[in-house]
Amino acid sequence: MNLYDFSVMDREGKMVSLENYRGQVVLVVNTATGCEFTPQYGELEDLYYDLEENNFEILDFPCNQFANQAPGTSEEIHSFCTLRFGITFPQFAKIEVNGENADPLFKWLRENTKFEGFGKHKHKLLIQMRVKKTDRNYKNTSDIKWNFTKFLIDRNGEIVARFEPTTPISEIKERIMEIL
Repeated sequence: MNLYDFSVMDREGKMVSLENYRGQVVLVVNTATGCEFTPQYGELEDLYYDLEENNFEILDFPCNQFANQAPGTSEEIHSFCTLRFGITFPQFAKIEVNGENADPLFKWLRENTKFEGFGKHKHKLLIQMRVKKTDRNYKNTSDIKWNFTKFLIDRNGEIVARFEPTTPISEIKERIMEIL
């Protein structure tokens, strides 16, 4: 399987084949509007602006599974993101990324990557405490731990890397540039 085997729901409730992104480098992100990482929307928009001409795409999937930090409808979330951060990359319908009702795309992403820690970010301890409350074994599972987890996909639809929300955008950009 690869990215192109999946279809996802857009904000209007229509199914979109990810085959539409064949040949592009793609960053898949689960997001939230009320999170300490929400300012990453601005950084992601800057990244998108810098690399879009190189067949780079960001696919944004709002998710309310982590401390209810993405309340509202998909359209309300989109309005917030465009007004506050000026995002222009595609934003899809709100989904679940873990558990029984997880979107198949995110099941595939989780099954084919592993959690490698939160690095040295200033919010590392805060996230570890939050995650540990719901999953004492979090270090040993591939579940998505928090909002703004990112997955880098190459031009062949294959997963190249997983980035936790604490990974600096500059580090992610370096990895993207390696495969563009």
